[in-house]
Amino acid sequence: MTWTTPADLRAQVQKLWDRGDLLRGLMASDAWQPQRLRLVRPSSTELADQVEAVRRWLEALRDVAQVRVVWRTFTHRVLGECTLPDEVWLDTPQNGLALMGKTPEARRFEHLLQSTRAADVQLAQRLWPWLHKRPLTALAWADDWPRLLAVVQWLQAHPRPGIYLRQVDLPGVDSKFIEAQRTVLAELLDLCLPPQAIDPAATGLSAFCRRYGFKDKPLRIRLRVLDAALALPGLGAEQDVTLTQADFAQLKLPVQRVFVTENEINFLAFPPVTDSVVIFGAGYGFDALADAAWLQRCTVFYWGDIDTHGFAILDQLRAHLPHVQSLLMDQATLLAHRAQWVTEPQPLLRDLPRLTPHETALFNDLRDNRLQTRLRLEQERISFGWISLALQQIVTPVLMEQA
Repeated sequence: MTWTTPADLRAQVQKLWDRGDLLRGLMASDAWQPQRLRLVRPSSTELADQVEAVRRWLEALRDVAQVRVVWRTFTHRVLGECTLPDEVWLDTPQNGLALMGKTPEARRFEHLLQSTRAADVQLAQRLWPWLHKRPLTALAWADDWPRLLAVVQWLQAHPRPGIYLRQVDLPGVDSKFIEAQRTVLAELLDLCLPPQAIDPAATGLSAFCRRYGFKDKPLRIRLRVLDAALALPGLGAEQDVTLTQADFAQLKLPVQRVFVTENEINFLAFPPVTDSVVIFGAGYGFDALADAAWLQRCTVFYWGDIDTHGFAILDQLRAHLPHVQSLLMDQATLLAHRAQWVTEPQPLLRDLPRLTPHETALFNDLRDNRLQTRLRLEQERISFGWISLALQQIVTPVLMEQA
């Protein structure tokens, strides 16, 4: 028996809920069109052979009070005059919400709509298309909606405020709230703020503050001076320094070479090298280096893991510094440390357009598992003697105590 059951009707209405159609229907009742639901009825043979089952089926449909059943009377060849459901309609969104047990959610959504109208007429006009398009998203934020509106209105009154999020002074709103709601706030602010109050180049959650004119926590860069002749005054022999992005950009050192490494121990143990500094890269993201124009005149080397992500980081760094050279990321280094190979958890599969031909060949070998499945050689597993020899080929180190 495949006749339409009350559960089938609820499943059809569930799809209307999942698409947001039922809540959307509350926003403009004149835009709602009654929805015809799919109905599968007993065949003529089934009517004659399964009379008791048909009776139970009819009773079950009559119990679904939230739908409108259109009945049709006809003459059956065996049973005579019969009346059966011919169509099933959902006339109003309220009926669908009641059928799904979503009436409380509907009340919350209607309250959200009322509070939006009450907050500001122009604000409501700007947000209405978003609410119409994403009613379920809005419903998910219903408890926080008044505070979200308060943040939007505050930024309308204080475009590009030039302060930290912590300094926004609104009842019930703190910086943690704004940071936690950046995704939805960004959607609302893009709709409600004038174009001049938004930096279109700043995209993604990490750029939220820059996009809307807040001060952001300054990026920091950690470096070591590798040449005692260039030692920064007032520091010890280690010359391990952390600078803000702005201070790093203004740094004035007679440096010829800059090494970037991803491993902290390699950073700390990097041998002394004339006219050089080493930067602790700490993974993806080199925005902090982008404003340092003095790096353009230096020879820059990047030393990362020999795996697909190591080459991806190199590719990303070249987006900021196209002249970067790779260090110890070659086939000779890989094959010389076969005993140190490990497995890369989640290899990268996309192409990397900024690699040199030799780098691309090795990256393809790793990505395509030509040497070993998900092969990885971590930079800290490379012998220190091998590192010293590589540096000797670049420049004569001042001191090679560890060689």
